[in-house]
Amino acid sequence: MVGWQEKLFSQFEVDLYQNESACQTPLDRQYHQDVLKLEGSGGRKNRRIFTYTDHDRFTNLEEHGQRVTTSADETPSYLAERMANVRRRRQERRPMEGTGLKSRIITWEPSEEFIKNNHVLNTPVQTMYIMGDLGPSGKLGCREYEHVLCTIKVDSNGVITVKPDFTGTKGPYRIELEGEKREVWSFTLENASPQVEEEEAAREQRVFKDLYSRHKEYLSGLVGSDFEMTLPGALRLFVNGEIVSAQGYEYDNLYVHFFMELPSCWSCPPSQPLSGVTQTCATKTCGRERVAFFSFPFTLEVFFSQEDELEGPLPQWPVLYFEVLSLDFWQRYRVEGYGFVVLPATPGLHTLTVPTWRPVELGTFSELQRFFIGGSPELEDLTYTRVPSTFTGDRLSRFGFRTKTTGSVTFRLNCLQQSKAFLESSSMRKRMRSVLDRLGGFGQHGSLYNVLEAFQRARRRMQEARESLPQDLIRTSASSTAHLAGGES
Repeated sequence: MVGWQEKLFSQFEVDLYQNESACQTPLDRQYHQDVLKLEGSGGRKNRRIFTYTDHDRFTNLEEHGQRVTTSADETPSYLAERMANVRRRRQERRPMEGTGLKSRIITWEPSEEFIKNNHVLNTPVQTMYIMGDLGPSGKLGCREYEHVLCTIKVDSNGVITVKPDFTGTKGPYRIELEGEKREVWSFTLENASPQVEEEEAAREQRVFKDLYSRHKEYLSGLVGSDFEMTLPGALRLFVNGEIVSAQGYEYDNLYVHFFMELPSCWSCPPSQPLSGVTQTCATKTCGRERVAFFSFPFTLEVFFSQEDELEGPLPQWPVLYFEVLSLDFWQRYRVEGYGFVVLPATPGLHTLTVPTWRPVELGTFSELQRFFIGGSPELEDLTYTRVPSTFTGDRLSRFGFRTKTTGSVTFRLNCLQQSKAFLESSSMRKRMRSVLDRLGGFGQHGSLYNVLEAFQRARRRMQEARESLPQDLIRTSASSTAHLAGGES
């Protein structure tokens, strides 16, 4: 019966440690004292079974010299040699020099041990080997007759690995020796640890259950029990967006500058950035086009709030304006295109490919200037790509404004809407009256927004047409309509 990390000496170790001059390390001196005490108490009871504990030199050599295959000509690769130097052992943690206030940020001359501990995933493991001396009766203590019977490892997570496994009903294991006699030894492994009683096992389960419940309460306390809701009469819009790629542009080294315009009744938190710029990306030929893959993520959080009831059309949604630019060798930029994206009003994932354009001038001078020294006609206000923010009239004329179609930009937008009106309208099934009620219904039914706007436009046109007609004609048409209705009834 062998206990965990119990040291049983072999005949070779007894002969070695009896001589005090052969002891070099403190561990050797301790083994020297243990061997002397063992000899004074009558010697070893078992002469063939011995062990190598986690502190023995054999454990290090065995970990370094493990083979992957059974071939005698196996040559370890560079990775195997480097990983063999990693001591996956439980080391005593010593305070390093310079800890505390005078800790060194840079280690100019790192040692091998420092590199192993900081650049390799090191899981501490304690190892123990149960060995067997299978030599002839009169030749015990020869290293070539030592064989590993069982290897036991315990890592820092409490996982115990026994190789080979306990015998049980499998039958004994066999070891065939090489030599003239070719002896065959058989042995079994049994788990001699005392079994846990039922009361102790139940108490352990109660302790684990109490521990898990406390940990669950701790996590619940960190998260909180109240779900974060918006204020009454407000709509929160989350957008997790990504500028995926830009394709079809004339020059290389592209980047995108974008900003968000919030219409009336929309707001955002003070810490929310409403503009950004991507990294400069070189293009890659994909098919017939040159594509710049940005994969640039951005997050937007905006709020809509309106206390009065909505009489006119539904409110405008935020608009994302952007411009695509390119850099030349001298770090001079050129405008490649302008565009805009109206944030989707339906929640969910949306992939949009937006075409762009840029202003041009007549003649070849502007193109020569754009090619040789950079620069090109630019918009002073990016909102001119849609409707300028300063425009107050009824009609916007762009007559004489020359543009050129360029490439396109692909966006991936994941939208989320949150409002108390959605919950109330779905639970109470009330009639949609407020703006948020309409927005909630619109979020659930994508075509409702267009239907409501078309209905209100048709209603306004009917009212304008009725106001422009003479009153006598209105009475005549109304009376004829009444006669027709009476005839049908």
